[in-house]
Amino acid sequence: MSDEAKQHNYSADSIQALEGMEHVRMRPSMYIGDIGVRGLHHLVYEVVDNSIDEALAGHCDTIKVTINEDNSITTEDNGRGIPVGLHKKEGVSALEVVMTKIGAGGKFDKDSYKVSGGLHGVGVSCVNALSEHLKATVYRDGKIWEQEYERGKTLYPVKTIGESDKNGTVVTFKPDSQIFQQTLEYNYETLASRLRELAFLNKGITVELKDLRNKDDKGEFVGEVFHSTEGLPEFVQYLDATREPLMKTVIAFEGEKNNIPVEVAMIYNTSYSENLHSYVNNINTHEGGTHLSGFRRGLTHTLKKYADSSGLTDKLKFDISGDDFREGLTAIISVKVAEPQFEGQTKTKLGNREVSASVSQAVSEMLTDYLEEHPDDAKIIVQKVILAAQARHAAQKAREMVQRKTVMSIGGLPGKLSDCSEQDPEKCEVFLVEGDSAGGTAKQGRDRAFQAILPLRGKILNVEKAMSHKVFENEEIKNIFTALGVTIGTEEDSKALNLSKLRYHKVVIMCDADIDGSHIATLILTFFFRYMKELIENGHIYIATPPLYLVKRGAKKQYAWSDAERDEIITQFGEGSKIQRYKGLGEMNAEQLWDTTMNPEFRTMRLVQIDNGSEADRIFSMLMGDEVPPRREFIEKNAVYANIDA
Repeated sequence: MSDEAKQHNYSADSIQALEGMEHVRMRPSMYIGDIGVRGLHHLVYEVVDNSIDEALAGHCDTIKVTINEDNSITTEDNGRGIPVGLHKKEGVSALEVVMTKIGAGGKFDKDSYKVSGGLHGVGVSCVNALSEHLKATVYRDGKIWEQEYERGKTLYPVKTIGESDKNGTVVTFKPDSQIFQQTLEYNYETLASRLRELAFLNKGITVELKDLRNKDDKGEFVGEVFHSTEGLPEFVQYLDATREPLMKTVIAFEGEKNNIPVEVAMIYNTSYSENLHSYVNNINTHEGGTHLSGFRRGLTHTLKKYADSSGLTDKLKFDISGDDFREGLTAIISVKVAEPQFEGQTKTKLGNREVSASVSQAVSEMLTDYLEEHPDDAKIIVQKVILAAQARHAAQKAREMVQRKTVMSIGGLPGKLSDCSEQDPEKCEVFLVEGDSAGGTAKQGRDRAFQAILPLRGKILNVEKAMSHKVFENEEIKNIFTALGVTIGTEEDSKALNLSKLRYHKVVIMCDADIDGSHIATLILTFFFRYMKELIENGHIYIATPPLYLVKRGAKKQYAWSDAERDEIITQFGEGSKIQRYKGLGEMNAEQLWDTTMNPEFRTMRLVQIDNGSEADRIFSMLMGDEVPPRREFIEKNAVYANIDA
């Protein structure tokens, strides 16, 4: 049988069972990362990945995802349909093998799929194991096949329930409340951002999302259709919609190098941040890897060669570094690798060495052609690089000042910092508090043993609009660096963060529960995202949640964190309840602040996580940039209290 015939002969025997899945329910975090919000959404991605694999193999172009009223999920594709014939080795239908054996799937058979996304081999069987109920419906060979499961166990053998001339697979599952005890509620925006990303990464595919829990102003169910005809160039334009571009067109490359499909799209803008997003088989590789290093090498080598030959850099008194070529750059690198090797279980860093040369070669060819054909843009890019080099030189001096303060003894700590007595960073936490008044209250209310307080004066610098040296010269930002004890910049990477001397493992942003407080918190988060992203990625950044109301009636009193909670308490307390609205932290006394917001036994703190790097990048640039309309639209859609004048 020819290779082509083998590829299209996707049958029961293409499915290989690797091992049992008894372990999944006992150790779910090993398979889906965690059993919180992230793990819950990961279930959807695992099922959708199967449909994307069908699309990559050329057998599917439409995928539909529905959030049902009860927070169950239905995914549907128009692929070939999971094989239903008898699996020789297992003695049951191949559908049952796929659904009940961990690691079973066509993606392990190279003849069925050349490239696959979910290569941990957990796939839909893992989703089945972690669902209280799952139903699989397969349209294949002119018939409709069905099987249902409870917590991974089959309820009946695969059966035919009708006839149909369409092909595809429909999976409906309800996550198990025994496993996902934190929440069973799906977030529409979280799913939308991932499905949008998949549509950009796989041009020509249509991905539909519908939410049967909510209706829009027209009385129709909330939903979106994601489809990209150009792919990565459109993705770059979407991410950079609120930034000012330096050129009219996106620089893009799509082709195969050394049998590795490579896609790259990039554009320069007037910002000072570097925004690189890399993917392998649709998986977002947060930690980069060989494809990202190949991109950087190709970019630096080609641009440096052009800049030197142009004569524009002759008057510079210092060398241009790799960082300078990437300032104000937004780029997406997507490769498809038949057998990717990921470093670690989290699939966030690609290890395949051969990929680096392929990407580097592709970038060099793409850029060389573009620079020759667009001399005006080429000159603008080189001028941007020179400006970045000059700013980096200035920032280095400013950063050295921060370093000198940081490495000094305890006397070198910011004067405003009220430190804690505990020396073990794992047990220590620091509160970044808005304003001296609230800072004073927090100092009185804290537990001095392990809680430190750093008051911040007003709104810190908006780093999204500031050059690096201005950031490092800013007094409040210098105080944050110095208090945390971290240093920035190494010989290899001038932007790398050294966390070895981090003095607190919990960094808590504590601001007023109003519009101004939210703005200050967003400014601080933008700073961490752009300059200390590792702190977020390692789970060190938290947001405190002070209460909005205090409800009293006689000797009874209770705090409320929302309007709904306030109304519920008033109903319990009855008529005559008095309500105090906290407009700021300063309105609480030290005891109240400790009881509600700082006491580890009773407080609620939100851990800041990056679920989708490219979407986070877009939102920060939109919230902190110059474009008002998209910011207004975002705030009106997402804010709990939004009274917007600007």
